[in-house]
Amino acid sequence: MNYAELKSFYRGRRVFVTGHSGFKGSWLSLILLLLGAKVYGYSLPPETKPCLYELLGLKGEIRELGGDVRDFSALQKAVTEAEPELIFHLAAQPIVRESYRFPRETYETNVMGTVNLLEALRFSSSARSFLNVTTDKVYENRELPEHAFSEEEKLDGFDPYSNSKSCSELVTHSYKSSFFSGESALRISTARAGNVIGGGDFAKDRIIPDCVRDTVEGRPIRVRNPFSTRPYQHVLEPLLVYLTIAAKQEGYQEESGKTESSEGARYADYYNVGPDESDAITTGELAELFVKSWGKPASWESRPEEKAPHEASYLRLNCEKLRERLRWEPRWQVRKAVEETVLWYRAWHEGRELRSFTEQQILHFLR
Repeated sequence: MNYAELKSFYRGRRVFVTGHSGFKGSWLSLILLLLGAKVYGYSLPPETKPCLYELLGLKGEIRELGGDVRDFSALQKAVTEAEPELIFHLAAQPIVRESYRFPRETYETNVMGTVNLLEALRFSSSARSFLNVTTDKVYENRELPEHAFSEEEKLDGFDPYSNSKSCSELVTHSYKSSFFSGESALRISTARAGNVIGGGDFAKDRIIPDCVRDTVEGRPIRVRNPFSTRPYQHVLEPLLVYLTIAAKQEGYQEESGKTESSEGARYADYYNVGPDESDAITTGELAELFVKSWGKPASWESRPEEKAPHEASYLRLNCEKLRERLRWEPRWQVRKAVEETVLWYRAWHEGRELRSFTEQQILHFLR
């Protein structure tokens, strides 16, 4: 779907976003505002300083209703107040290494948060389309060379983060079968996205934020696992897919610009969301692309970490279902994704006005 089609569908819609103040959530919230949607957010305060949500000045434009997804009463109250038509579930503890430090909290947020939201939606008369955003790390990964995971393969992430997201998938499948099948008005999908990059991510233990921090502080970029292969994509790639899935499973028809609910059921499914296979590159290659885009004095070096917690060294996705079902093709290859990401961070580093800069990147991508 392009910008005009998205605006035709989302204008005036009541959209509920959990995790709206996070990295992905901030980008998604800004897109929804540009499309004319009425955005309701449910999220804990941002954990990073600086944070994208504040840099974009989104507070005050989004109706903030809470809170912690582990708090069922507060979440149910928020859903009741928002009366949402479309729901994007992004709230999560998203960092692999943090999940080793705080496994219980990770499971509480990523599993029970999903249970709580689906339970609240079970009693909603307004909800029409729900998308649970999980991760490409949900699969049982034996790290077989050249293997690309398809949606039918076994779910069993290794570390607490990945495993909790596998559980979130299974919870979603169960609720879909048990409570939202047949004549239910709510359509449900999950999206398993690969590693995303883009301006405004300031989380620790992520490669691009690490590249930015080391570079602006005047030291070589320290890469822990330069040979780990990941399917990197710009954050706008999966967000466009999320918006498209949510619209299509409600029955939006691009040709007519109308919504026919009976046409939407075939789109409610489980989707891998990743770049072309050629864009699954090593962390070292990504760091090299960053250095070339940023220019001097940026540089990187391999800095292996002793006794580091396990992280998969090889991961690729098969996205044929997404291509065939939604006629999807990635718009920005990895080199372009890195270039656009560096442009954003340079704008931030130079103290430029970021709201209009980010909006222009969005419109450039969607058109």
